[in-house]
Amino acid sequence: MSELVRITDVSPRDGLQNEAEIVATHAKVALVRQLCLAHVDEIEVSSFVSPKWVPQLADAASVFAACAAFKPTDVEFSALVPNAKGLESAFRVNHDAGSRVIDKVSVFTAASETFSKRNTNASIAETLARFEPVLSSAKHSGLRVRAYLSCVIACPFEGPIDPAQVARVSTQLLDLGVDELDLGDTIGAGTPQSTRAMIEAVVGSVGSRLDLASKGSGVPLVLHFHDTFGRAAECVVEALGLGVRQFDGAAGGLGGCPYASTPDRRAPGNIATDTLVRTIESTGYRTRVRGTDLARASAMASTIVGRPVSQERGPP
Repeated sequence: MSELVRITDVSPRDGLQNEAEIVATHAKVALVRQLCLAHVDEIEVSSFVSPKWVPQLADAASVFAACAAFKPTDVEFSALVPNAKGLESAFRVNHDAGSRVIDKVSVFTAASETFSKRNTNASIAETLARFEPVLSSAKHSGLRVRAYLSCVIACPFEGPIDPAQVARVSTQLLDLGVDELDLGDTIGAGTPQSTRAMIEAVVGSVGSRLDLASKGSGVPLVLHFHDTFGRAAECVVEALGLGVRQFDGAAGGLGGCPYASTPDRRAPGNIATDTLVRTIESTGYRTRVRGTDLARASAMASTIVGRPVSQERGPP
């Protein structure tokens, strides 16, 4: 049997956080429900970031509370938390539900100092220091922690990022004790060549501590591609060839870094989950995802944001 590749759909959080219009809570819940039916392995449901900075996700607790009623046992729910205060909000959701609704929390930093300061108002070193109490409390409560590392290929302010810098910050994150490392091509600048160089640098630095094949023997490595220039599927194929077996996608290709947009053109978002799944399966691997139900999730995403979603692109 071909190898299984794990899929996280980030559309309810990463996909909706930069929408200009506030999306109704019931619409977010419906999208999560449909993604559960599609059998993605994990759904990034929302974020406990200050509503002042991300008003679109101010209803995170309400969304999780509603989703608790139908959460499958074989689908993980995760939440982005910027700091200890955000983590406390995640704890409260689980406490109020009387069960483990949130299985994993995510923290975030960048391989670019400028992007880190623009995105979090802190240097890379300062963001890592903020993670320490989050990791300690999360682990004490039995929650796993994913670390997002942005701008692993290029930064909208600094340009191309040295793969050695990605490897350095990845090493620091593993030293802190994160349970999962998620490398993000935030502005969609990646090519198969730059993707290979970045992955090889990280694996060369911390490879013995990673679990590329998701066999439970180390820290899982996840790739998060944006499809700004239509090359994300090619980068997925390259990463598969290097042993990566976990990827993020977003129903309908929702999302997109605002720094990658221009005044007259909105940047395309994350690689569409249907494109991601089709690329993986056409390359000889398999996923748990149900295509018909995923197509319904993509159509729902289009309805939610009120515009056509990304056209499905095939593998190279």
